[in-house]
Amino acid sequence: PIPYEFDLIQNFPNPFNPATTIKFSLPVMTVVDLRVFNVLGREVKQLVADTRTAGVHEVVWDGRTNNGTTASSGIYFYRLIAGETTIQRKMLLLK
Repeated sequence: PIPYEFDLIQNFPNPFNPATTIKFSLPVMTVVDLRVFNVLGREVKQLVADTRTAGVHEVVWDGRTNNGTTASSGIYFYRLIAGETTIQRKMLLLK
């Protein structure tokens, strides 16, 4: 079924090590930007940057940064921008 609204679902598992799954739902086809940021607001990883169809989508973050290194333990934020909607959630990487 097609979702009625945009949603960014809490990642699981949380806390995680070494990987976590992030799901999001889209009621219409739209351009999606999904990124992970550290507590200082610096981008750690861009997970999605393309057009996605309506429905529920799933992305796995393996705990690696954009340059391929392993992210350190700590709190991270993941932000979904889909159309004019922005949603952010918090997650915890434990090693």
